[in-house]
Amino acid sequence: QVQLVESGGGLVQSGGSLRLSCAASGFTFSAYAMSWVRQAPGKGLEWVSEINSITGGTSYADSVKGRFTISRDNAKNTVYLQMNSLKSEDTAVYYCNARLSISNFWGQGTQVTVSS
Repeated sequence: QVQLVESGGGLVQSGGSLRLSCAASGFTFSAYAMSWVRQAPGKGLEWVSEINSITGGTSYADSVKGRFTISRDNAKNTVYLQMNSLKSEDTAVYYCNARLSISNFWGQGTQVTVSS
């Protein structure tokens, strides 16, 4: 059974930091590109960051570049998102996504709330 379980969300003041984790099971984690996607209140899904499965190369949305860092630990089947210098506009539900060809898995999301 495929599972992606996010954790690490919470309430933080503007300028603070949080580290999100996404623990994966039920599939070959190391073969999948892993992404973080967020949804702010009343808005659509916004892609945040991705780390690929082969080179570990990363990419970021302009809105988070220089503040967020994505990483993965294939031995622990876990992907992380280190979020620094948080802003109120980062408030959203953050979802973990695993993608390989036509396979696409999602977690249940974790809430991040940044107070100004």
